[in-house]
Amino acid sequence: MKITICDDSIKDLLKTEKLLLKYKAMRPDRDFEIEKFSDPSRLSQKISEGKLTDIYILDMLMPGRTGIDLGNLIRMSGCENVIIYITASDDYALDAYGVRAVRYLLKPVDESKLYEALDYALSYTNVKTESMYLVKTKTGLQQRPYSKIEYIENVSRKQEIHMADGEIIKSLFIRKSFEEETLEVSRRRNFLQIHKSFLVNLDYVKQLTQDSMVMESGSRLPISKAKAAKVKREYLLFVSGKYK
Repeated sequence: MKITICDDSIKDLLKTEKLLLKYKAMRPDRDFEIEKFSDPSRLSQKISEGKLTDIYILDMLMPGRTGIDLGNLIRMSGCENVIIYITASDDYALDAYGVRAVRYLLKPVDESKLYEALDYALSYTNVKTESMYLVKTKTGLQQRPYSKIEYIENVSRKQEIHMADGEIIKSLFIRKSFEEETLEVSRRRNFLQIHKSFLVNLDYVKQLTQDSMVMESGSRLPISKAKAAKVKREYLLFVSGKYK
């Protein structure tokens, strides 16, 4: 993940960088690199060359190229990455809306507002880039991040996708076997079929017992006798690989 800052004021540029470094220290799970530009024409050249980054924090008023100019250039490249504007004036808020900026912050930048913007930007970027599982439901095709699926259950020839936040998505009747329908999911390293009717995300396993898996949600899922040895072996390999 990379965040680009562009501000012709060196003082403001360094202040924003300092706030980003503080944010990074406070949230060690949010890993990113910082790139700085005090000359908007240099950043403009980089964007024109297709060298894009994930999040842009742009000053609005700069000589030669304004923040809106840079924002338009980013959008013209087909890039939907996050743009956050910082400015000494609120006169350009509508222009910022035109390039789909996620936040418009006034100088001097309020630390809490910047951190809220970063929380949103990083969450948006993760969701946007993450692989999604597609499910056919009565209301149409739905998609959810693989990483947020706790387990999938086969109930009366329908998939029930149990999400980590408690949401349950029910599919239409499946025409193929449960194994065939969930083949795409089971190929991912953190998913394991423990029973003919259960495919679990090992990231959400709280406890492994002799005949079941206890999930973070509290659900206790059965392990079939035929799969017991393989499930134990695969789970231990997963845990050892995760924490070594």
